[in-house]
Amino acid sequence: MTRDDGGGDVQRSIAHQTEAELGGRLSVLTRQRADHIELDRLLRRLGGTTGAAQDAVLQRLYRLVFPHAFAEESVLWPVMRRHLPDGGELTLAVEQEHQEVNELVSRLEGLTHGTPERAAVVDRLVEVLREDVRDEEDELFPRLQATLDRARLRRLGVYWELVRRVAPTRAHPVVARRPPGNVLAAAPLSVVDRLRDVVDLAGRRGPVRAKPALRAASHGLTTVAHRIERLPFLRVGEDPSTRSEGTGRAA
Repeated sequence: MTRDDGGGDVQRSIAHQTEAELGGRLSVLTRQRADHIELDRLLRRLGGTTGAAQDAVLQRLYRLVFPHAFAEESVLWPVMRRHLPDGGELTLAVEQEHQEVNELVSRLEGLTHGTPERAAVVDRLVEVLREDVRDEEDELFPRLQATLDRARLRRLGVYWELVRRVAPTRAHPVVARRPPGNVLAAAPLSVVDRLRDVVDLAGRRGPVRAKPALRAASHGLTTVAHRIERLPFLRVGEDPSTRSEGTGRAA
């Protein structure tokens, strides 16, 4: 896909560019596209799954999507707001998509497998994630590419990767989508989320006799995360359109 930015300069989707065109292996654009390719693979696997198989795919999807989005919101979107005249509008639209993903996943945690409501939420989750990829690859990242040189794209790629590796791995719809709130939330929520990932994995693979205790531990960690994310200073910087109390769509 190509896009005319109004000045006659046609910009190509990063989906159709070579690694060299994107700035090389370390470029943030190359890293973003690699995650998007993995996301597409997981979404294809998610289709048709139920029960424990669906939970396993969803957990892998969460560990990809939430750190990825957190690093975007902490590292990339502030750069776009500084360098593009319409950067605020562009990034807010994606933040709203990210917020909906967080709220859909939060809803999934309370829905029973095999119900029409759960199936509808999963379908909507897939739809929003695919919309998010298209918006980023066809609109946001070509604009970023046109603004920054290759050296800056590579530096951003290294920084983005470092942040992604220590970011939360679960849905937190109440936390701000913008700094400083989301940055302040990173360390405590990442620790709790990653502990919960380990507990949930053990619950799926471990002996049956251990499952009740592991489910209780996972529930306890979820409760801790919910208490952390409701700390007032973790909402600082939030745009009103993505503010949520953690239930339903953002107002």
